[in-house]
Amino acid sequence: MLQRVTSTKPSGGLYCELYWGTNLSEAWSYGPEQASVHAAPDEKAPMPLYGFTLPEEPFLLAERTERGWRIHLPPAVRTERKVRGDVFGTIPETALRRQDGRTSVELADGMTLRLSEGHLSLVVQDSVVKERVGRLQWKDFGWLVIVSALFLSLPVGFLIAGPTPERKAEANARALKMAAEKEAERRKALGVDTPARPLTDTERAQQADGGTNTNLPGFFRVR
Repeated sequence: MLQRVTSTKPSGGLYCELYWGTNLSEAWSYGPEQASVHAAPDEKAPMPLYGFTLPEEPFLLAERTERGWRIHLPPAVRTERKVRGDVFGTIPETALRRQDGRTSVELADGMTLRLSEGHLSLVVQDSVVKERVGRLQWKDFGWLVIVSALFLSLPVGFLIAGPTPERKAEANARALKMAAEKEAERRKALGVDTPARPLTDTERAQQADGGTNTNLPGFFRVR
């Protein structure tokens, strides 16, 4: 029968989630530089943990080892574990370490522990953060300067190549010219592009008579 072999290589940080039933209540993340994690029902504690029976306050919940993390179990918790792709199951007695009345378990790489007491469950696993982000190098500062220069050059270029009174006048003249050309094309399509000539005296005399003028008294009414 094949057995799953879990790695105990040194991990990075520690990630913990506190659940009330199935609802996530709190979450904490501790970097790889953290040597230990203490818990207490106190907001100022590294892990402000309420609702668990702790033998002392603060309680050493986790400490770094050469191979990863050692998790110290509060006395009243029910402890389960799972490895990647598995479901939570009971931890065998051979995986528990008992010393001076305390019980602890090694948190191997890829392992998740669930510590439950009442409706509360504390899920503990190694963090995906393996190392702290290093400081900026000289080359990073160089790229930062280049990006900043490009960013600042955009508004400066707009001010330099932006609209001036001369450019505005040229643009208006081009717009008026285009409008006049479009109007001429429209008049040509309608056949009214040829300007009308004034009437001569002969043409005026040949116009039809408009009728006879009649003077009416001021009190005359027409119905």
